[in-house]
Amino acid sequence: MDHIVVLGAGVGGTMTANMLRRRLDRSDAEISIVDKSTEHAYQPSFYLLPFEYMEPEDQFRDIRGLLRDGIEFVHSAVTGVDPDAKTVALEDGELSYDYLVVALGHRLAPETTPGMLEGWEETDSVYPFYHFDAAMELRDALKDFDGGTFVVSVPDTSIKCGGAPLKMTMLAEDYFRRQGIRDDVDVVMTKGSDAVFGVSPYREKLEEIWADRDIEAKLNFTVDEIDHEAQVIHSEEGDTQEYDLYAPVPPQYGQPALTDNSPLTEADKENDGEYVAVDEHTLQHVEYEDVFALGDGCSTPNAKTAAAARKQAHVVLDNLTAHMEDKRQTATYKGYAACPLLTKKGKAMVAEFDYEESISAPVESRMNWIMDVNILPSFYWDSWLRGYDPLP
Repeated sequence: MDHIVVLGAGVGGTMTANMLRRRLDRSDAEISIVDKSTEHAYQPSFYLLPFEYMEPEDQFRDIRGLLRDGIEFVHSAVTGVDPDAKTVALEDGELSYDYLVVALGHRLAPETTPGMLEGWEETDSVYPFYHFDAAMELRDALKDFDGGTFVVSVPDTSIKCGGAPLKMTMLAEDYFRRQGIRDDVDVVMTKGSDAVFGVSPYREKLEEIWADRDIEAKLNFTVDEIDHEAQVIHSEEGDTQEYDLYAPVPPQYGQPALTDNSPLTEADKENDGEYVAVDEHTLQHVEYEDVFALGDGCSTPNAKTAAAARKQAHVVLDNLTAHMEDKRQTATYKGYAACPLLTKKGKAMVAEFDYEESISAPVESRMNWIMDVNILPSFYWDSWLRGYDPLP
């Protein structure tokens, strides 16, 4: 009997494992999923928690309760992969596999920007909100904030949910307005590129919104170092930005278990060997045919979002099962990603796009807010993660 091992119990890994279990008879395949944590977090809540638009107790579930019967959960950290021997090294043992699905995601690395981790740990003004604890601490800091400069920064690395720093910026500006202190606050977002958002027509719509609401986009500003004592951000370009309250997005990288202890990332030339190298359409590894990958930690040149991982899970399901049966792989990932861009309390627009074009119109509406904040979490927990997802 074949053994399928899934690495990572995030969105992509959990969906794929559950869909594989639904499709494959237990006599055809044994399925194991490996994760160092027993908790699955609803990460899209992290930019909403500071404003109390979601509550912390609703954002975590036990992974074992999300998995279908017949899936083995292995609670351990991955330390390496040998695709020639078809083994996965764990901190407390080893797993052999016939087929491997890699979905280990991004690694948050605030320590790689000098001053960011120190600012978080030693001051009351730096909160890298992609971390749950920092998001909750920012909630408390916002209650005490009565004016000054609020800054959000975007690192010069690939990041999960590229729209999150924009949403944090716009929701903060709206929050200050609702608190009656907007005239006392400068709202700034820094980014190393020359555009607030990389895809039209959403970029142009955001530029209009930011101009109308006096939000400053400090572009071509790549964070190099944070002087947390002086509360000044230094850029690689030689510029500076002062802050009173700072919500940086931490730099994000591939997992050391793969970059340091596996050849799976070596062929990823576009990202200097940072991510698992797969065909951008089939999601099969470019050298090891029994390995597939999806989510934030694979080399596909799409926006890294949960919506992207959801689409990719269907492609991995179809192509992996076809490969197991020596059939032609026909499923194709076209680069789909979606990002609900919450512009203020009660308003949002949805950016949908793929490798080739934009899909949705750049329209703000209350329905988009309701869909993202009130409806999607239930679909996420009760349908998508559990492998009940009818959309291809």
